[in-house]
Amino acid sequence: MTDHSSAAFTETERQHALDALHVVGSLPEPAYDDIVKVAAAVCGTPMALVTLIDRDRQWFKARIGVEGSETDRDVAVCDHAIRQPDQLLEVGDLKQDSRFVDNPVLNEMGARFYAGMPLVTREGAAVGSVCVVDLTPRSLSAEQRDALQALARLTMTLMEARSREREQEVATILEQSPLVEAAHATTGTACTVVILELQDLAALAEQMGERSLERQLQQLDVALEQCLDATRGDSINRVTGSGEFIAVLGSDQPEDTLERFQRAAEPGTTALGTRLLIGAGTTSTGESNNALFMRADRALSEAKDAAR
Repeated sequence: MTDHSSAAFTETERQHALDALHVVGSLPEPAYDDIVKVAAAVCGTPMALVTLIDRDRQWFKARIGVEGSETDRDVAVCDHAIRQPDQLLEVGDLKQDSRFVDNPVLNEMGARFYAGMPLVTREGAAVGSVCVVDLTPRSLSAEQRDALQALARLTMTLMEARSREREQEVATILEQSPLVEAAHATTGTACTVVILELQDLAALAEQMGERSLERQLQQLDVALEQCLDATRGDSINRVTGSGEFIAVLGSDQPEDTLERFQRAAEPGTTALGTRLLIGAGTTSTGESNNALFMRADRALSEAKDAAR
């Protein structure tokens, strides 16, 4: 794949920053729907989106006036926007710009105007944008540019707040695990933290409805729990409002359990047309909960790289 790195971040680092937010594929949320409604109203455009640039695709967290939930990354104008994280990208006439004149997605939409402000993490990684699209060439006023920049900052604040809530819930799960406590108290006592994540939850919800999806997630929770070894004190918990599960295993050799997880999930994921990806981190040295979980999270990110 082409190196799409933004300033000061390699593409791998940028992608890991996006993965750490755990927002790609997440369920619809009214706050983001409000962001695009305000963006379209303020800028006077028929289309507005919150986009995330994920590996080989551009995924829409929220959209108005646009069909579909994603595009290939190589036709995403927002992929150009994130290359200058501190600048709003405004293209007055897409037909007059050599980068976009032959873009099949833009041509099908009839898009002529684009303006997008990158979504930038506290560390400076550009992960997507808040953007508006119009069907006629034009420009934004200074006030509209300021508003779009403000909406991008607000969107990033929402995403990072959501990420902190998840981190706090995960921290509570780990703190309440006797296995993790024992690993801290006694060097040489092994435990493994496993993150299991059902992919593309938003697409599943759109396909089958959120209530039916919730029933499927509950069934998956039961199936995964049956893979645990109660004699070791294994446990599993689902992160609220997500397709993410956190398991704690009383072993530093989790391979057999990870295989059981995959086998247990396979009938459901095959029927749903999605995948369950897994990342694991093992310790027997009493390292911090956060360090252990971050290793599991990084392993999950690597699993997403391998699955693309």
